[in-house]
Amino acid sequence: MKTILVKEPGGPEKMQLQEVPTPQPGRGQALVRLSAIGVNFIDVYFRMGRYKADPPITLGNEGAGTVEAVGPDVAEVGVGDRVAWTMQRGTYAEYAIVPSGWLVKIPSHVSFETAAAAMLQGMTAHYLTHSTYALKSGDTCLVHAAAGGTGALIVQMAKMAGARVFGTVSTQEKALIAREAGADETILYTHQDFQAEVKRLTGGTGVEVVYDSVGQSTFDKSLDSLRPRGMLALFGASSGPVPPFDPNILNGKGSLFLTRPSLQHHLLSRDELLWRAGDVLRWIENGQLKLRIERTYPLAEAAAAHADLESRRTAGKLLLIPQ
Repeated sequence: MKTILVKEPGGPEKMQLQEVPTPQPGRGQALVRLSAIGVNFIDVYFRMGRYKADPPITLGNEGAGTVEAVGPDVAEVGVGDRVAWTMQRGTYAEYAIVPSGWLVKIPSHVSFETAAAAMLQGMTAHYLTHSTYALKSGDTCLVHAAAGGTGALIVQMAKMAGARVFGTVSTQEKALIAREAGADETILYTHQDFQAEVKRLTGGTGVEVVYDSVGQSTFDKSLDSLRPRGMLALFGASSGPVPPFDPNILNGKGSLFLTRPSLQHHLLSRDELLWRAGDVLRWIENGQLKLRIERTYPLAEAAAAHADLESRRTAGKLLLIPQ
């Protein structure tokens, strides 16, 4: 089978398409033939060496396809099932071995492409809006990168909860995308000070929660956009990691809460996985939640997908398609 391997950390050019033997499932595992593969910043972090893994590094944490074979003691899925998953590395390939407990069956009216686009970003938006800070009617939140794959889903789920939503974007085109997702206000951070705009829009009070996937370049002003006892949910670092800081800053700015959550810690049981994935896929199936798939690439062009993702030239989900 063909797979993408990274023999040493670095830029997109370090990704190599290789032929390797097709693996066979062991106990509690399934072999899945991939039809669509999600591209995410976590893949970039592994490629760059920011997240550690022994070389050669296999990339990809999200996929959808068909179960080709199962090992002993597999009860969750069977051969021929259409399945999707995330948080199991190795999806930049034609086939993947996946623990069966991590597989979710895809509803009949949801395509492989949609399922692959939904799992990581959809469940990330779900845990952020339902668990990290469970939004309720009347809350106000700030969503950075509101036109991006995860950002637009957070916006939609926040509106489903009855919240007022502000979204930061870089261009007027992305502002339109964020507004189509339901954002009440969009802030063009390339021309506006988002902290000042948040304070203006809230009458100087600030928001209950900031959902921040950007990190270094937004961190300080995200804190300053919060109301007393507000929460900053820092769930990514697309602009780089946040430098060390004195926790007393949180006290001085209003007894603020800061958390650095991850999807892995919000999928601690199969029941939790089925809850989050079930909500996301059901909302997609019935039209409550809309995905934006920006572009698809052949598996062999994974480096181009990474370059586009890192450049922030895209809004919405990028997918790889095995040929």
